[in-house]
Amino acid sequence: MSMFSEELKRFGPHGSSQPISETEAFAYCQRLTQQHYENFSVAGWLLPKKFRQPFQVVYAYCRWSDDLSDEHDGSNESRMKSLEYLCWWEQGLNDCFQQDKPVPNHPVYIALRKVIEQFPLPKQPFADLLVAFRRDQVQCRYATFDELLEYCRYSANPVGRIVLHLVCKTEPTPEQLAWSDSICTGLQLANFWQDVARDTEIGRCYIPQSVAEQFEVDLEHLRDSSTFRQMIHYLVTDARSRLQAGFPLVHSVPKTVRADIALFIQGGLAILNAIEKNNCNVLIQRPTVSRWKKFRLLVNTWMYFLRIF
Repeated sequence: MSMFSEELKRFGPHGSSQPISETEAFAYCQRLTQQHYENFSVAGWLLPKKFRQPFQVVYAYCRWSDDLSDEHDGSNESRMKSLEYLCWWEQGLNDCFQQDKPVPNHPVYIALRKVIEQFPLPKQPFADLLVAFRRDQVQCRYATFDELLEYCRYSANPVGRIVLHLVCKTEPTPEQLAWSDSICTGLQLANFWQDVARDTEIGRCYIPQSVAEQFEVDLEHLRDSSTFRQMIHYLVTDARSRLQAGFPLVHSVPKTVRADIALFIQGGLAILNAIEKNNCNVLIQRPTVSRWKKFRLLVNTWMYFLRIF
């Protein structure tokens, strides 16, 4: 039984968990973040203390949403079960944002209720994420790039919008939202191209059919070739341009969080650089960013913002 299956038995719709305190709920979100998200632990060194817990709670919400969508064995019956779990999770979200209703007995929602009392977070981005996770149950191929970008609109961009509402003292501007969307889509695409081999193993493919046809690549029988690597290079270039296009966001947010936003962009660029360093050979070896490289990105970003401040 997986670790998450154990968590589901404890905190799921038929869970056996006893009521827990806010302190225990925040501690749970912190542990979940540290266990699953290495980049957060690096970026957290630069994050102002007042934002650390809220960031961890947002991540815990995303982690549970993602895990619920993956709680299946590939069969239609189990995918329907995942859809039921996601409906239960969304009802918990609705109750969490309604102050006149009891907070659901789940550590993520107990902590999230406290966060939304302290910060003006809208519900819609949290709900939008669930649109993508439900889509994952019924769609594993994408015909065009526009269709893939529409998926990113729900799977990635809401996270950036939540962060903006968390750190900005005023309502984010249309320009800030557009820059944030560009960064989040770029990060999502970078992860897709890094994990082509992993996704292929589970019958999923994010490479748009229209792009594959442009490079005469057969998505049903992916193999390493010069045309495959040219296609990945094209996709990497596109993702890099989206990350770079969002960089003006860094200097539009409060100074205390600029380094963190810049570090997330640099982390995405580092993944893309790692793919190109491997000659776009993502089927044979998964490109990774070493801990030393992450540490160098942290130090370089920190030193840069020390100089300009």
